[in-house]
Order: sequence, then C-alpha cells, then structure tokens
Amino acid sequence: MLMESGLPHRVVPVNIRQGDQFAAGFTRWSPNNRIPAIVDHDAGEEGEPLSVFESGAILIYLAEKTGRFLPTDPRARKTALEWLFWQVGGLGPMAGQNGHFLLYAPEKIPYAIRRYGDEVRRLYNVLDGQLARTGAFVAGDYSIADMAIFPWIVTHKAQGLSLADYPHVQRWFGTMRARPAVTAGMEVLRESRTLTAKKDEPRSAAGSAA
Repeated sequence: MLMESGLPHRVVPVNIRQGDQFAAGFTRWSPNNRIPAIVDHDAGEEGEPLSVFESGAILIYLAEKTGRFLPTDPRARKTALEWLFWQVGGLGPMAGQNGHFLLYAPEKIPYAIRRYGDEVRRLYNVLDGQLARTGAFVAGDYSIADMAIFPWIVTHKAQGLSLADYPHVQRWFGTMRARPAVTAGMEVLRESRTLTAKKDEPRSAAGSAA
C-alpha cells in the first residue's frame, strides 16, 4: 500500500526471532505485539505521531488518508471492505494455522492438517468464484482488498496448493505479480530478511513506519 500510494516512508525491520516485538518501544505502537504497525508522523495539525496496528486497520487508514484504493460509492466500498475482512477473519488465520501444522508443528497431527488444509482449499474456491464474477480484481477495481489477500496467496506452494486448480485466482495472481509496486514491496521484504541474516538470524519479518 505504501508503494502503491507513493507515500514517503521508512521501513523498520522487527526481528520476531529475537523477540523485538515484545520490546517496550514496539509495544507502544502495537500493544498486541504483532507486526505490522505504522507510525504516521504527518497525521494532521496536532503534530503528534499517530500509530496504527493490525493490517486491516492500517490499510483502511492509509486508503482514507490518501483517498485511494477504497471506493467512496457505498456499494463498492462495502464490497471492498467485505473482502478485506474476509482475509482478516478467514484466509489469514486459516492459512496461518494450516502452515503451522503442515510445516512447523513438532508433532504431525493428521486431524489438524486435514482440518485447516480443507478450510484453506474451501477459501481458495470462494476467492476463485468471486474473481470469476468480478474479473480483474477481487472487488471490481483494484483495492486494499487485493493488497491484503495477495501475500497469503504467495504462500500457496508451502500451503500444499496449486494455482492451476483455481484458474481465476491464478490469473489474478499473475496480474498482481506484474504490478511494479507489488514487486517493489516484495523486494523490501527480501532486503529486510537479508539485513537480519547478516546478524546471524535465518529469517525475519518487517514492520513499516510511514
């Protein structure tokens, strides 16, 4: 969203393997100790920095700040927000659980793997059906809903899924990958991981500060 909107920003990596998310400085901005969080130093006349945590809230805040990627027409806005919260309440949590039990859990629990795997496949089918109806993007025009959903589809191979089984998602995924701002955003993640690897950490995650 920051790349798409052109807002000036500085990326601040948060090393979750070292517990940076529990540091007092970060907790001030993100009381749930999760990434991402942003701090807007240009939040209006009051002059005090304004912090926002949780991905969905951040995307809505930036869309309203810039007047972009969230329709003003009530029906179109409703649709974009529906699909944003579909990701927040469905795809994100379910794909996260599926990835955990499939890849990281010390004990392979067949029920959990089957339960979350089936739910992720169901959600992919829901998304495929929506894209069959709307065409290029999830809510019609390109919006924060697409931005929220895309990172979870990036992990489809690790989730044990093939996009060939979801042709409309596959088409949409290719369209998203071709956007220069999406490419730039993905590069920020790679750069932050490289920076952390130099400090002898194998992986990291990044939060952003606007």
